[in-house]
Amino acid sequence: MPMRHRLRQTPRGLPLRAVAPNAVTALALCSGLSGVRFALGGEWERAVTMILVAGVLDGIDGRIARLLRGQSRFGAELDSLSDAISFGVSPALILYLWSLAALPRLGWISALLLAVFCALRLARFNAKIDETDQPHKSAGFLTGVPAPVGAGLAMLPMFLWFWTDEPVFASPLLVAPWVALVAILMVSSVATYSWSSMRLRPHVRFEALAGVVLLGAALVTAPWHTLSGIGIAYLATLPFSIASYARVKRLRAGAGSQQVPAAPPTA
Repeated sequence: MPMRHRLRQTPRGLPLRAVAPNAVTALALCSGLSGVRFALGGEWERAVTMILVAGVLDGIDGRIARLLRGQSRFGAELDSLSDAISFGVSPALILYLWSLAALPRLGWISALLLAVFCALRLARFNAKIDETDQPHKSAGFLTGVPAPVGAGLAMLPMFLWFWTDEPVFASPLLVAPWVALVAILMVSSVATYSWSSMRLRPHVRFEALAGVVLLGAALVTAPWHTLSGIGIAYLATLPFSIASYARVKRLRAGAGSQQVPAAPPTA
């Protein structure tokens, strides 16, 4: 076959099946940026809702890509850019406009930590995406707090303020160190549970389905109460995930030492 004919048959451009997941990712990016727009107008609940919508869209774009077999390097890069803006830059600006601006220096440093550390986490994830030796991933854990979860945890004081109307939750003296702590958790090496690796036992499937229905009803009727509870519950799982991974690490170390052959006796 002539070389010219073979070059003519070489596919170029982005596959059509990759457009749908990339469009969802772009919508997530638009949603995250729209949160900043509402924050500039003082519409705090709408601003936070836009970040939550971005989180939902971020959770389904990858599944759509796998369903349509539309994974691409372009989509992966777009997803990382969208996550950095929607769960790093936008929440940082929203929190700064809402509370941290009262402490211009310390508040801006905290906002910067959230935005920059979110980008660093995503860069670390992209750098290790092709590595085979990833102890946390192979054991069913994540390294650090995921970007969407980190954004939700950073805005936990806003969730509490929405339904309690307590000024303490909007105090920059509370919000600034809290945002800095969440930013550190995002880039830390703490082992956290991976929801995709969790498996339900067959006899609890109906109960799990009922729990999802109740959770959905709670999010519709009392969203800020429910999101506050979810955030606190996630924080409560961190000690258990750390202990679980430490146990897996000990088991692996024990199995590895048993496989090492004994040294031959010396004369």
